[in-house]
Amino acid sequence: MGKTCKIETLPKHGTVTVQSISNVRTSKAFVGSTSRLSGCTFDSPLSIYQKNEVLNFPTVVYHPTWIELSSAMTSSSSSSPASSFFSRFCSSALRSKPLSPAVDIAVRFNSGDGLVRRLGLFDLILLGIGASIGAGIFVVTGTVARDAGPGVTISFAIAGLACVLNALCYAELSTRFPAVVGGAYLYTYTAFNELTAFLVFAQLMLDYHIGAASIARSLASYVVTVLELIPFLKDNIPSWVGHGEEVFGPFSINILAPILLILLTVVLCRGVGESSILNSIMTVTKVLIVLFVIIVGAFKVDVSNWTPFAPNGFKSILTGSTVVFFSYVGFDAVANSAEESKRPQRDLPFGIIGSLLVCLALYIGVCLVLTGMVPYQFLGEDAPLAEAFTTRGMKYVSVLISFGAVAGLTTTLLVGLYVQSRLYLGLGRDGLLPAIFARVHPKRHTPIHSQVWVGLIAIVLSGLLNVRVLSHILSVGSLTGYSVVSACVVTLRWKDKISGEGFGGRVSRRGEGVICLSAIACCGFAAGVFFRFDASYVFTLLAAVIAVFSAAALYLRQVYTDPPGFSCPGVPIIPSISIFFNIFLFAQLHYEAWVRFIVLGIVTVGIYAFYGQYHADPLNSNSSIVYHRAPTEEAR
Repeated sequence: MGKTCKIETLPKHGTVTVQSISNVRTSKAFVGSTSRLSGCTFDSPLSIYQKNEVLNFPTVVYHPTWIELSSAMTSSSSSSPASSFFSRFCSSALRSKPLSPAVDIAVRFNSGDGLVRRLGLFDLILLGIGASIGAGIFVVTGTVARDAGPGVTISFAIAGLACVLNALCYAELSTRFPAVVGGAYLYTYTAFNELTAFLVFAQLMLDYHIGAASIARSLASYVVTVLELIPFLKDNIPSWVGHGEEVFGPFSINILAPILLILLTVVLCRGVGESSILNSIMTVTKVLIVLFVIIVGAFKVDVSNWTPFAPNGFKSILTGSTVVFFSYVGFDAVANSAEESKRPQRDLPFGIIGSLLVCLALYIGVCLVLTGMVPYQFLGEDAPLAEAFTTRGMKYVSVLISFGAVAGLTTTLLVGLYVQSRLYLGLGRDGLLPAIFARVHPKRHTPIHSQVWVGLIAIVLSGLLNVRVLSHILSVGSLTGYSVVSACVVTLRWKDKISGEGFGGRVSRRGEGVICLSAIACCGFAAGVFFRFDASYVFTLLAAVIAVFSAAALYLRQVYTDPPGFSCPGVPIIPSISIFFNIFLFAQLHYEAWVRFIVLGIVTVGIYAFYGQYHADPLNSNSSIVYHRAPTEEAR
């Protein structure tokens, strides 16, 4: 029988070295709930556990931040500073956030200054629609139709179904993490590790920052277009006010975009109730305009324009689906509102999937009307839908489309800024970012510091830079986040995470599963590259076959549990398909997007190495957040 170690109160980020540990299940020295054990060997019946596995015993060490237990072979006195830094980096990077086993989880704020649950199911659906449908529904539909013809309808259907698979994964995780902000970052932190979660956050946030600035500029341009409908203002508004005026290289002055951002930031700082009301009004307005356009346009449809349905073949339809996929991006915003949802376990899955299905129906309706009104080869490039109605003598509909574009861009920008602040709030709580981002206003119940910060970044970018030139490096974060979330669903379902041997006994069952998930992602990227550069279909088929075998290994070699709440069907097959298709789309992005992914990843690892690993607090010990079972009425 080995020694037992009496754990004293340790300073934050402290470590303890233990010579040997035996009989952990009955040791009086261990108290608390969870702990991460690094590279320890235990006597029977615990056997040998892999390094950095989370073990849940009846009595385990509790530490205000984290306990790192190591064998006698790890001695700080005999290691060099470089090896000590690397050892600590690896240990910190691989730790994860514990997931409470409670079926229903809520958040209680001891200080009383937490976020407030004000969003109902209807608010969540409108939030998802507001984030997804912007001015693109009036533009992208026609742009893709010029190549795919009436088959653009199938392009939107394929992309929509692919997004439904991602939405199912988000819906399951939203019920397992129903009470806390963080979205994809939080899911990754729990399912994988701290460094991977930080990388996901960085990729998502760059997309959000550039996207918000770009949308603000587009909104300013549409506002000017609407104002110029007034006769005495037509052609009298300087370009630097709303359309932007280039001054030198990438620098371009725009005055109206920062003003609009300031107004929306103020609304968001006042509270989620006020911002939800504005989003609801603008989203309902936008949807009504789209429905009006579909109904009016349906009477002008000539069905002969739908023949041939796919003039350039199926490949043009599939290529079109890779383009329009990003028109659905935004439903994940619902997952980031978990802490402000009234009934998160019931409403979040319906909000995510419901908003996506509404968007799918609206996109298909617009595609059918557009391609039925005008032959696809005569569609305009900049404003195809507006031009289609103008050629049919209904210019008033074109004016209505401009108002719809303003409403659509307003909601997209509003929700984008909202999501950014909640992500910063989550990282501030975990210590990966300065604590100022974790502060919530005691009266407004909003993360004002985080909200002002994201607003300032968007104001600077939109006011001084022509961010539209950076649009081709966008969507990297969304595709990365969707892929990792799908992988999280699989890993969190594994029943045997720490014991069991994989192929040949050299890798754990969990390690084997991670290898299979990585193989699916690599095959998706390879298939996408082969498709993009018109390589032989044999290579694309080979990549797909390897991915199928990897998914089969996940299905046959792992044991899966049924999670509480909403359950994604077909695990691990559906998440595997999502990963494959997301990375396939990633391969279709501009090569500069690939460079951005690598460079930002390196920068993020550097920031984590010199700041994040020293301040991260996975257990949130110094936070006022305490997890507990939700009241019965909350879960119903």
